[in-house]
Amino acid sequence: MPVIKRLSQAVKQVLQRPGCGCQVTVVPVRCLGFSPRQVTSDANFHSVSFSEADHPRVLITGGLGQLGVGLSKLLRKRFGKNNVILSDIRKPPDNVFYSGPFIYSDILDYKNLREIVVNNRITWLFHYSALLSAVGEANVPLARSVNITGLHNILDIAAEHKLRLFVPSTIGAFGPTSPRNPTPDLCIQRPRTIYGVSKVHAELMGEYYHYRYGLDFRCLRYPGIISADSQPGGGTTDYAVQIFHDAVKTGKFQCNLKPDTRLPMMYISDCLRATLEIMEAPAELLSMRTYNIGAMSFTPEELVQEVQKHIPELEVSYNVDAVRQAIADSWPMIFDDSNARQDWGWKHDYDLPDLVNTMFNFLGSASSTTQIARAN
Repeated sequence: MPVIKRLSQAVKQVLQRPGCGCQVTVVPVRCLGFSPRQVTSDANFHSVSFSEADHPRVLITGGLGQLGVGLSKLLRKRFGKNNVILSDIRKPPDNVFYSGPFIYSDILDYKNLREIVVNNRITWLFHYSALLSAVGEANVPLARSVNITGLHNILDIAAEHKLRLFVPSTIGAFGPTSPRNPTPDLCIQRPRTIYGVSKVHAELMGEYYHYRYGLDFRCLRYPGIISADSQPGGGTTDYAVQIFHDAVKTGKFQCNLKPDTRLPMMYISDCLRATLEIMEAPAELLSMRTYNIGAMSFTPEELVQEVQKHIPELEVSYNVDAVRQAIADSWPMIFDDSNARQDWGWKHDYDLPDLVNTMFNFLGSASSTTQIARAN
């Protein structure tokens, strides 16, 4: 006899005992939003299983950042608009609000987060809420609260409700004692920012929850991410975005890193595709829970040379920021992503020339940009 039917009959028997005085209406299971195939013999109300034919129900935390908005577009195209819920603690702009489901979600509010997962029957969770390196160093207590306490809430809820959980990591999870050229998946990690420390913590806690509780935790270490539709945010790798805006607007660019500073980089389309691919990869193909992913590695000097193929008149100077340079010198120069390529078939699409062409195609055609630069 199905477990729900046995439960309803037991309740009915108790309430219909002499002296109870209760009228009982037994509500069919389907009226409660469940179907018989969704309830297993050992199930509870927080671990509903779904058939393989169903699309995942997705929640993205910290969704108003560069990656969250882009990822929601990719996932909605794949799984349907209403199956992907974007969330944040900030008010979304109109174009985001009207593009698909959006809700308020504070990862430090455990009860609210749990209600969102239960009420929306979430099965996949992408956890992008975090204070990044510069902001985190300016407010370490807040960074510790958001990046670590918030993560603990996410891990507990994901484990309880048997979610597939993605948490991004970063090149900032490595430090000056890590091997830099190349940097393998497994090596010493001693970052010197609260952001980096919190990401190492996330990697290890996710792996622990996987082995201890069976949580389907998946993580990618992102290189520097370059996007044409977002403004630079003052990060260490943001010079690689700033150069395109300055080249188009003024024809002059001042770099805050040394010309020979090599860092791993990736165009945002490759980043988002890698994120979807690791989430869709069969579990038996994954030999680890946290992977490096790479695409290209270049220096400011090499990027300048490629940009000047489109705008020869671009004037470049260097005014090195000591803080950013110290951070860059502690980060990987080249990611070894051979495990991702071997295990689940990771392959990037964009190299440096493709990246530059794409950026200029977005910001304006190369020919018209060159004409403007020459006229100036």
